Amino acid sequence: MPIRKEPKPKRFFKSLFKWLVFIFFTFLLSVSAACYFFLLELSKELPDIGQLEHVQYQTPLKIYSQDKLLIGQFGEKRRIPIAIDQVPRQQINAFLAAEDDRFYTHPGVDYKGLLRAANQLLTTGKKTQGGSTITMQVARNFLLSKEKTFLRKLKEILLSLQIEQRYSKDQILELYLNKIYMGQRAYGVAAAAQTYYGKSLNELKLYQQAMIAGLPKAPSVYNPIANKERALERRNYVLRRMLELGHINTSEYDQAINSPDDAAIQPTNIQFNAPFIAEMARQELVEKYGDDAYTLGLNVYTTVPSRLQAAADHALQSALHEYDERHGYRGLPHKKFKTGQSLATLKAIGDCRQAVVSAVSATQISATLSDDSSVSISWQNVPWKQSGFSKIRIGAANASFIQPNDIVWIRQLADQSWTLTQIPAAEGALAALNAQTGAILAISGGFDFYHSGYNRATQSKRQPGSGFKPFIYTAALEKGFTPASIINDAPIVIQDPSLENDWRPENYNRKYLGPTALRVALRQSINLVSIRLLQDIGMPYALETAMRFGFSREQLPSTLSLALGSGYAPPLRMAAAYAVFANGGFLIKPYLIERIEDHAGNEVFQAKPAEAVCRDCQETVVTVNKTAPRVISEQTHFLMNSLLRDVVQNGTATLAKQKLGRNDLAGKTGTTNEQRDAWFNGFAADIVASAWIGFDNLHPLGKGETGGKAALPMWIEFMKTALENTPETALTPPAGIVQAYINPRDGLLLNQNSSGGIWEYFIEGTQPTAYSAPKEPEFEFDEEWLQETLF
Repeated sequence: MPIRKEPKPKRFFKSLFKWLVFIFFTFLLSVSAACYFFLLELSKELPDIGQLEHVQYQTPLKIYSQDKLLIGQFGEKRRIPIAIDQVPRQQINAFLAAEDDRFYTHPGVDYKGLLRAANQLLTTGKKTQGGSTITMQVARNFLLSKEKTFLRKLKEILLSLQIEQRYSKDQILELYLNKIYMGQRAYGVAAAAQTYYGKSLNELKLYQQAMIAGLPKAPSVYNPIANKERALERRNYVLRRMLELGHINTSEYDQAINSPDDAAIQPTNIQFNAPFIAEMARQELVEKYGDDAYTLGLNVYTTVPSRLQAAADHALQSALHEYDERHGYRGLPHKKFKTGQSLATLKAIGDCRQAVVSAVSATQISATLSDDSSVSISWQNVPWKQSGFSKIRIGAANASFIQPNDIVWIRQLADQSWTLTQIPAAEGALAALNAQTGAILAISGGFDFYHSGYNRATQSKRQPGSGFKPFIYTAALEKGFTPASIINDAPIVIQDPSLENDWRPENYNRKYLGPTALRVALRQSINLVSIRLLQDIGMPYALETAMRFGFSREQLPSTLSLALGSGYAPPLRMAAAYAVFANGGFLIKPYLIERIEDHAGNEVFQAKPAEAVCRDCQETVVTVNKTAPRVISEQTHFLMNSLLRDVVQNGTATLAKQKLGRNDLAGKTGTTNEQRDAWFNGFAADIVASAWIGFDNLHPLGKGETGGKAALPMWIEFMKTALENTPETALTPPAGIVQAYINPRDGLLLNQNSSGGIWEYFIEGTQPTAYSAPKEPEFEFDEEWLQETLF
């Protein structure tokens, strides 16, 4: 039977089909192989997911007081890392409903979501759905860049599959909840709760949880502070999804969706206001760590107790107000509160607040504050009624200088009553140290940091005036002078080729005492004695002595005006120098940072200052890290301490003794030419402080505004708090100090039975050996005898 052949067309198509199948599978195999090798090579470029085991979140720098109150926070990113078991279950449900409802079932990639996103892109040409799971967002945020390319998306998918293989779902979710950006510089769910609602996570209500869960999709668009309407739409969508998924019931949904949102800008979480201290610490941390200081999550504990810092701020503000009130009212004319103006625009500077006058009577002023509260200011509290400014008719029934709708400055007094005030025109500074260690106890750099951030306590270059004289006296004692040495207080003319005219220095009161003991000269702050002392000891030795106290050479002029404090130094430098007189003769170095901890609470720094060795307490002090260098002898220290105590007991600073009632106070007033600077540098127990008042533009403070009048009250007010419950410290002579009964007029010995003498201290070997000549009897003038003789 003949073989039947297939028709040629049929054989052709069959053969073609086989070839097409072969080509298809060959192509498919080639594409698969290409994809495999492509993915294999791509996987080599992927970052190591092991990094996720050692994540260090970028958290801000936090500065604390010595008693652990937050005083400063620096860094762009607000973040509060939190463990997954600290996140309420309903908050997690809200995020899953909003971002990834199949998170606990998919392998890291939601293929349905990806297909939906791809279909959307193909049909509309727009990328409106990302198809990203929470795991993919973790991969992108921790391991990849922000570029929007298909290659990055592919890497994201591969990394997500790897992450799911290595980490649990809860570990992945914890990474996500701590990393995700939530708007308003907040990163992570815990920071968002604080930023928008001022609450911790477990305090949030359901509608607030839904609002926060809606943020990651587009934090700028759904920000409830910046865009309330869009934010509410997104919140309500999250609530509907939670209802559909069974996370909440209808009753819970109805209550939440009908709740108005109360997100708002939250007040700062600063616990204690000490901006000068916070800024000093910030600068030191940036010097140490660079810009990483803002993101490492460091917790920095300073040496400053909040109690003493508050006392310093109050003392400075009070002293400036006292000075300002002595020089009259500058508040005229007053600004008017405009129609439609918000009370919130009223300012607060230092302890002063603006208020709007609502009524004026013969007994008081009524005013409204920025929080809409009302206060009354009695005319009895207005400080200018005795200042020569009666022309403004303070207290008069027709007090036309203040009218309703005027904006005035007021402040609250210690008895909680209010007074009319003004922003002081002068400025001030106070720096306080532990004299034994150098630990900074308080820094007030001006009336208000936010009004002027210039830190006058650390940055200013002001003449110390008579406050520099103790360093000249120290050099003199080392050169053999004694507290009883007699120096002539008389006018002097100094020829200086560098000056156009001869220099004729004067005492402040332009009076001269003639031969004067050093103790009296320092007690009364006599200029001419200091100048003659400097002439006697020589400029090189005076400069060397001052530099032993921590002054730099550039701060010290090489002219005789150095004796009157014509160099420059900020209050912190003066406090450190005076600490030598307080601590037994050791140069301590001021320091601010006591301890630094990393984000996990591990100590990374502990201060170990070089400390003074306390002669009277060496047996009980066992924590000294290292000893500070001794810069003056025990004997010289004792004499200078005695002399500086005498300034408070009998000299230019007796107000301190009157107000504080202690016998261990010591220090020196300082006043410069034309009263441009007023100082008091002093100490008691282990606390040394320097107070300064002056104008930033070097304008004179005014007649009579000396250190004892303008600056000393600031020091006293601070020390009231600083010395509370601190026992007095006796001044015990060390070995090598002897006493002698002397005639204060000539510094020579007197018989102990003689009247008019004083007991004086001397370094052994320098006490006088000769006795004072008996006092010549005074000639009594007999007018009657004279008349008889002449006539």
